Amino acid sequence: MAVNPYEAPRARVADLVDEAAEFQPVRMWSAKGRIGRLRYLAYTFAAWFAMVVIVGLLAGLIVGVTGGVFSLAFSILVLFGYAALFVFMIFLGIQRSHDMGWSGWTILLALFVPFAGFVWIFKSGTAGANDYGNPPPPNTLGVKIFACVLPLIMVAMMAAVAIPAYQQYLERVRAVQQQ
Repeated sequence: MAVNPYEAPRARVADLVDEAAEFQPVRMWSAKGRIGRLRYLAYTFAAWFAMVVIVGLLAGLIVGVTGGVFSLAFSILVLFGYAALFVFMIFLGIQRSHDMGWSGWTILLALFVPFAGFVWIFKSGTAGANDYGNPPPPNTLGVKIFACVLPLIMVAMMAAVAIPAYQQYLERVRAVQQQ
């Protein structure tokens, strides 16, 4: 095929939506793109759980090695770990905002307005392509499992705190009634 020297130049521009692609790839460490609410729940839970496990293992290792004395190095490691978790959660929140057709700056609502973060969990994303790209890919089985495990873990944690407190309350009531 002959090249036309008078043809307009062609360049691939990153901010244009690729109409040929049905879904856009998921980029976890990026502020660009879209992510659905189940994947948002699953990734936030997996990141939080991984951070808790890593901090727990490091704490156990340091307590075992130092005989119960935490060091400054451990505190710095935990600080950097939670800073990375915070940045990761911000990226996910921005992508979730994009899925709903909102600017990434709306994630500040979740940071500063109480209970505004529930919008990112309960509001569905826009159908089809929007200003921020094509829709995210369908959820895999792993994403669905992680998203369902999150509420169960939270309920179990609340029960682990509430049941012993309630039992102590009942013991105190019985002791007062017997007097």
